[in-house]
Amino acid sequence: MEWAWPWLTTLGEALLQLLIQPFYYMAVILIVLIYHRQLLQERKLFHVRMQSSITQTIRAVLGGIVIGVIVSMVSLFLGTYLTLGSLISIWIAALVLALIRIRYLCFAYAAGALGILQFALNVASSWQPSGMLGQAVETVRALDMPALLVLAALLHFGEAILARMQGVSMASPFLMEGKRGKLVGGYQIQLFWAVPLLILVPTTGGITEIAWTPLLHAGQGYTLMALPILLGFSENTQSMLPGRKLQISAKRLMLYSLALLVFSLLAVWWSPLTVVAALVAFAGHEVLVWYSALEEQQLSPAFVHPQHGLKVLSVIPDSPAAELGIEAGETLYKVNGILVHSPEELHRALRMNPAFCKLEVRNHQGESKFMQRAIYEGEHHQLGVIMAPDKHEAWAVQPRPVTLFHVIMLKLFTRRKEQRIDEAPLALPPAPVVSDKGSIEM
Repeated sequence: MEWAWPWLTTLGEALLQLLIQPFYYMAVILIVLIYHRQLLQERKLFHVRMQSSITQTIRAVLGGIVIGVIVSMVSLFLGTYLTLGSLISIWIAALVLALIRIRYLCFAYAAGALGILQFALNVASSWQPSGMLGQAVETVRALDMPALLVLAALLHFGEAILARMQGVSMASPFLMEGKRGKLVGGYQIQLFWAVPLLILVPTTGGITEIAWTPLLHAGQGYTLMALPILLGFSENTQSMLPGRKLQISAKRLMLYSLALLVFSLLAVWWSPLTVVAALVAFAGHEVLVWYSALEEQQLSPAFVHPQHGLKVLSVIPDSPAAELGIEAGETLYKVNGILVHSPEELHRALRMNPAFCKLEVRNHQGESKFMQRAIYEGEHHQLGVIMAPDKHEAWAVQPRPVTLFHVIMLKLFTRRKEQRIDEAPLALPPAPVVSDKGSIEM
């Protein structure tokens, strides 16, 4: 059992590093700000809170721990190792990219950008700057890029699994302008995880060495180091239910992860493939984003009212509608025997019997299902059903690019009116603000 003591000691030291490093807490704070913005958007659009930002943050932290444990074990087996310079470089790269666009706050983008930068610096090998710039250049040149890219592939594979598992419960409804200028309903699926990793690092003098021979890079001693990172998944859809969108996106993300893993492992044995793997990491992720946006533009919106009845955009959790089993994408057809075509008709039909209601709902297959329930004082005026938009909505989302600066300046943007905040499809929502056209510009 002599081998166990170095493992326990090293593990304890790595966990202590995780607790005293600022990076993990920075990731959690960013997640809190992101989900608080989503809450503000829901309140402005629907006058109700769909999800608790605290609950979403807790899910993000727990999900990140799950990813961290699994990826740490796999990377430990493979022998993926990093250095302190790698840790600092990956965070600097991620933060710089996030200043350009918040969805670039992702390990794959940061690792890919560092790989491309390292290739460029190696080509210009004669350039040897001095001072702090010279130290930064040497740090980038010394990065073990195949290891970083293997880690990025493993993290995104875990991201795909968790997105499929957590995505539906975290999806947030929103309203936006469709291709023909009319408002349509849709969903923002924004998942972010603060991931605590334990990574192998080569030992130096005075550091306890663990008894371990990994699959790759065998023949030298290692210890463990904490590597906290921020991982994110973001999608918008107005053409399908969140569950279906997540199923498709998660499958594509898994294929991307496998491709990146293959190129990264090949780069371990043949270094010229490193820049190819870096390009796959960055450009491959961009292709996923571009193709998803193109797909949404070509498909018809799913959350628009049919000729008869009202299309359900979302259901408030723990509401009467949720208890009755009404689901997003279904059609509220008759209320107390009255065919409804507008929110006003729905309200009048519910007022016919303030203490009880009978509903006929058309499911996704167009089949009718009948429900009834008592109505109690203080419950939502539409039983907790959020309808697809009609011409009377005063607010809508205008997707445009948002940067890390917008996320940090949350309070400023929630107080100012007629302030344009940019955001792009598949990005994070900024705080809702009022425009002169009666829309929430994101």
